[in-house]
Amino acid sequence: MRTAFVLVALVVLAGCTTGAEPDPAQPAGPAEPGVLRVLAGSELTDLQPVLDEAAEATGVRVRFTFTGTLEGAEALAKGDVDGKYDAVWFSSNRYPAGIPEAAKRLGNQVKIMSSPVVLGLSASSARALGWTDRRVGWGEIAEQAGRRAFSYGMTDPSASNSGFSALVGVASALAGAGNAVDAAQIAAVTPRLKDFFAAQSLSAGSSGWLSEAYRRRASGQDTGAKVDGLINYESVLLSLNAAGTLPEPLTLVYPADGVVTADYPLTLLADAGDDARDAHRRLTDHLRTPEAQRRIVETTHRRPVVPGVDLDPRSTVRDLVELPFPAARDSVDALLSAYFDRIRRPSRTLYVLDTSGSMAGDRIAALRSALIGLTGADDSLTGRFRRFRSREEVTMLPFDTEPGEPRTFTLPEGDPGPVLAEIRSYAEGLEEGGGTAIYDSLSRAYRVMEPLVAADPDRFTSIVLMTDGENANGSDLSGFEASFGSVPASVRGVPVFTVLFGEGSGDELGRVAAMTGGEVFDARRTGLGRVFQEIRGYQ
Repeated sequence: MRTAFVLVALVVLAGCTTGAEPDPAQPAGPAEPGVLRVLAGSELTDLQPVLDEAAEATGVRVRFTFTGTLEGAEALAKGDVDGKYDAVWFSSNRYPAGIPEAAKRLGNQVKIMSSPVVLGLSASSARALGWTDRRVGWGEIAEQAGRRAFSYGMTDPSASNSGFSALVGVASALAGAGNAVDAAQIAAVTPRLKDFFAAQSLSAGSSGWLSEAYRRRASGQDTGAKVDGLINYESVLLSLNAAGTLPEPLTLVYPADGVVTADYPLTLLADAGDDARDAHRRLTDHLRTPEAQRRIVETTHRRPVVPGVDLDPRSTVRDLVELPFPAARDSVDALLSAYFDRIRRPSRTLYVLDTSGSMAGDRIAALRSALIGLTGADDSLTGRFRRFRSREEVTMLPFDTEPGEPRTFTLPEGDPGPVLAEIRSYAEGLEEGGGTAIYDSLSRAYRVMEPLVAADPDRFTSIVLMTDGENANGSDLSGFEASFGSVPASVRGVPVFTVLFGEGSGDELGRVAAMTGGEVFDARRTGLGRVFQEIRGYQ
């Protein structure tokens, strides 16, 4: 069986690189005439050239704060956006529209562009499956996925709208009822969904990181599990092809029975002031002009939403069937819960925890709190879907002057409550003292992981390394780099995600992330608990 890896080395140190999203509850800056403060999905970074041109034409500048799907919906529902933002701009408003407290804060919505979520396969894989010259449905795709005829990467549906849309789309299509999928249909279609998601070999918290990880795998820069394609926005897949960095282009597969399309509504908040309303009107009017729509197509490969503007010529299927989206939050939550607890391949996470003397006081308290939050103590919308999950295997490896003894917890599929309580008790008992052996402990984590992977390779496997300071004991970074080639191939191809917290070496963390194909997360502003949750999207 193929093993799905995301090695998350959560090295909590100070540094320079960041992969963490800002907290949407924090102010985006004071209101200013001609400035639209927008809480948005991170995939909109590619729209900046168009927005720069729009600013010259309209005098309206967009000040973005980026966030994830659930985080944005929760910020709306809790009122965290009130007075801090003028508008939201997500790939879709479908999820927040199903939450009454969020929906009431949504004002005028203007669709700017669109992009369906589709399957992109390497050209050779598509040819081998016979999918280059004919349309296929989600049923055939799921059948071949269940046979492991191909593998793919997809974003976490609790972290990114592309994964969320893919989950809803395939569930609705396989249910075949012609209407939005509900809880009863989810239960009935679960075996077929398990077949479909058995082929997922790469997970990520954002579409951008997923695309880059695929490019590295396809180009042989990473030695992780083979990935034949991606489920992502059409625009992202076309952009990958246009970049010319793949060894072979992706063939886009548009399921004949339908897709879920992102329609990118630039949405004024209900409490926005007059200046913001005027800025929103001027900007949206400009972005819907034929010239601006053509620039959006050329720059981002998304589809236009006004008549008379041509599609990107590489969008080979013009007319698509739109699959129904559940209007009730209960149905969406039931689908997400089923995905994490029963459908997707289970996770294995090894936490390497710094309990050195420098962690005394607030820092060890923050570590305990972050881990306890993952046991279900955080009952927020985000916390519910970023907790430890049924069927998951969690190993704790504390360290100070040297690595400690690992302890493994296996959560059952039925009632994980007793095991979650054990993890909570373990976290509460963490005590600080001693030195800091970062790289000896990371090396030890690989050795601990190797037999676990050999015994059960069919998991998303990750390592989380947490420390608040510079390495002071044992091997240094150079020694770790020199010995990395001897790490067993079964675990060597995993990316390492490093997290900035405290007074550590950002340069070293950047080198670890670059060497392993990972990314750096910043917990200095948002806190350990939020970063721990965010990284769950990559596991």
